[in-house]
Amino acid sequence: MTATIIDGTALAAESRKETAESVAAFTTAHGWAPGLATVLAGDDPASEVYVRRKRKAAAEAGLQDFHHHLPGDASHAQVAALLSELAEDRRVSGILLQLPLPDGLDRHALVDLIPVEKDVDGLTTASQGLLARGLPGLRPCTPGGVIRMLDSAGVRLDGAEAVVVGRSELVGHPAAELLLRRGATVTIAHSRTRALEEVTRRADVLVAAAGLPGLITAEHVRPGAAVIDVGIHRTENGLTGDVRFAEVCRTAGWITPVPGGVGPMTIAMLLANTIAAAESAIGTTTL
Repeated sequence: MTATIIDGTALAAESRKETAESVAAFTTAHGWAPGLATVLAGDDPASEVYVRRKRKAAAEAGLQDFHHHLPGDASHAQVAALLSELAEDRRVSGILLQLPLPDGLDRHALVDLIPVEKDVDGLTTASQGLLARGLPGLRPCTPGGVIRMLDSAGVRLDGAEAVVVGRSELVGHPAAELLLRRGATVTIAHSRTRALEEVTRRADVLVAAAGLPGLITAEHVRPGAAVIDVGIHRTENGLTGDVRFAEVCRTAGWITPVPGGVGPMTIAMLLANTIAAAESAIGTTTL
């Protein structure tokens, strides 16, 4: 068996095209373009790259760019003041606080200053509460991308057994919630899970988000399962994921590559969330 590759790059391009069309229609109808505010504190090289990519994609979609780069020694009060200012700015449809933050800044407290209606990363306590209760709201970008990839491949989620490896609040928990809302029976596995292979081999849908390169081998995968690799790691041999792609693709039914899988979809979903937030703010749609 050779798995069908779920091409995240192609799917993201399709999603970004749809967003650009929606942004253009919004701008024509209302005389102004929705805006995405990105806030970067410090000089972490990886964060700078990620923010640059997000800003470039937003500009290509026709969104206004409101970027703020604060020094690494910025105080909690300075970051909080900026987020509060952006929360009140009607030009700003979505706010993204790039993580991780420098030491000394309270991530949870700062993220929660973002209004739920502008929380395009879906990470505030309010957004997570809406997700947990199954109420409308902006969903976290990476888990949202995971669901869209599964849908694009025609993977049936209703009644499926799904296993998410990883329990982070950024990916693992919201991915499990989204799968649960689609009718899957969901197990979250993690570093304390005993006999991981036995757990993951039950899965019709396996989402690897543990942050451990090469953790998932063919022995972990049920033949014909859909395997979504959220991990991304820079090694001497290039980028790799949490899944040993070469061997797992001989067992799985569907699989995402690294690079070119979930990564591009994360940015695409960020853009989609931004236009959705703008439309919701003026009452043309609901989140």
